[in-house]
Amino acid sequence: MTSGGASPVRVTARLDAPLSRWLWLVKWLLVLPHAVVLAFLWVAFVVLSVVAFFAILISGRYPPAIFEFNVGVLRWSWRVGYYAYGALGTDRYPPFTLREVPDYPATLEIAYPEHLSRGLVLVKWWLLALPHYLVIAFFMGGGTYVAYQSGTWTTQTDPDGVWSIAGGLIGLLAFFAAIALLFTGRYPRGVFDLLLGMHRWVLRVAAYAGLMTDAYPPFRLDMGGSEPGALAVTDGATAPTGPQVSSTPPEPPQHREWTAGRIVTVVIGSVLLVGGIGTAAGGTALLVADQAGRDAEGFLGTPTRQFTSSGYALVFDPVELRDDAGTVGLGSVLGDLRVLVAGQDPDGVFVGIGPAADVDRYLGAVEWERLVDITDEGRAVQQRIPGAEPATPPAQQPFWAASAAGPGEQQLVWRAADGRWSVVVMNADATRPVIADLSAAVTAPALRWVWIGLFIGAGLALLVGALLIAVAVPRRVTR
Repeated sequence: MTSGGASPVRVTARLDAPLSRWLWLVKWLLVLPHAVVLAFLWVAFVVLSVVAFFAILISGRYPPAIFEFNVGVLRWSWRVGYYAYGALGTDRYPPFTLREVPDYPATLEIAYPEHLSRGLVLVKWWLLALPHYLVIAFFMGGGTYVAYQSGTWTTQTDPDGVWSIAGGLIGLLAFFAAIALLFTGRYPRGVFDLLLGMHRWVLRVAAYAGLMTDAYPPFRLDMGGSEPGALAVTDGATAPTGPQVSSTPPEPPQHREWTAGRIVTVVIGSVLLVGGIGTAAGGTALLVADQAGRDAEGFLGTPTRQFTSSGYALVFDPVELRDDAGTVGLGSVLGDLRVLVAGQDPDGVFVGIGPAADVDRYLGAVEWERLVDITDEGRAVQQRIPGAEPATPPAQQPFWAASAAGPGEQQLVWRAADGRWSVVVMNADATRPVIADLSAAVTAPALRWVWIGLFIGAGLALLVGALLIAVAVPRRVTR
């Protein structure tokens, strides 16, 4: 299952010996600092990969500084995964750096491509890599491994920035290795070789899907700690370098280094870009709702649905409205509330909105039901309150802020105001059960200013984020 062809992606690892029998039990805690840092680095990886996509599409070249950064993120993740639950192959704590650390037990090098196909960049990361994704689904038990590694075009991301080994063959083999360490103090060599073969396969696909090479990943399992064509890496020995390796990856063009300040600036810029895109999407959704979701009277509402109460009233959970600032009235922000109700009782239906305390007093000794929630499946969750029948019909109560009663469909319109309010639906003659079709809507005049504000904020975030990245990405050194 091996072949001697040289790959632009070179993954090597050394199985350290001896390994602690118990340290793997707490490595999840020890790698938390790396998880926090990598979570932000992967955000930058995604953003810079998109930049690289357009750069390749236009010029056929992967920007060297971005290439070095993205390789560094993959390299950092590989070291953390090798230390932690991707392999448990070393007890040496991973360094906090994007650079290659030659004497660390796990190394990754990707040859810088002088030229990349402009056409392949459109399809290789999704269409051409699809067969490999299916293979890796077997390795990872869900097909998410490459998504975590490439991090570029995927809806699933690793929140910790490290390899999630929750399932699949890789996770199972790492677990077997951990158990062997615990009871024997030895790491099974065959398990190590197989794990490295799968990791090597995945990293090759990650580099291809991340647009770092046009060399299609081979369908083979190159097992062991050494790349094909290189001298074997022995336990506890330093990985061979120099002329012992089959080919030395070309170096990217010279440019200023990725300093800590530049990395932090790129991360901040990337977070701003991602946040700006999300804010713009939210603003667009609100814009569509504001412009296209209103009815002829300017209300934004819910669809009509039927509610039933076995008691004498149906009460919606109280809503508390507060204008703490006092500078803008709630009526200017929320506008008007409209409730449309059509009951099935021949004497008509009553709908009213009033102070929650007054409603509770009126219904204190009455049997009624409170609408607590509506599930995702659309099922109403109601709480039954035992009691007797009302002493008087609801329309005779003086505390209603707004109400409507009668046969057929009734409409209640109320201007939002400070207070704790309850909406009550009853039969007009205070009988039971209560069965009514109901819909609610608001004018929400402030919604326009919300989406305008979101667009302004998104524009500022995108502008500042782009400027930070443009300033931070190292330029090529001219000689």
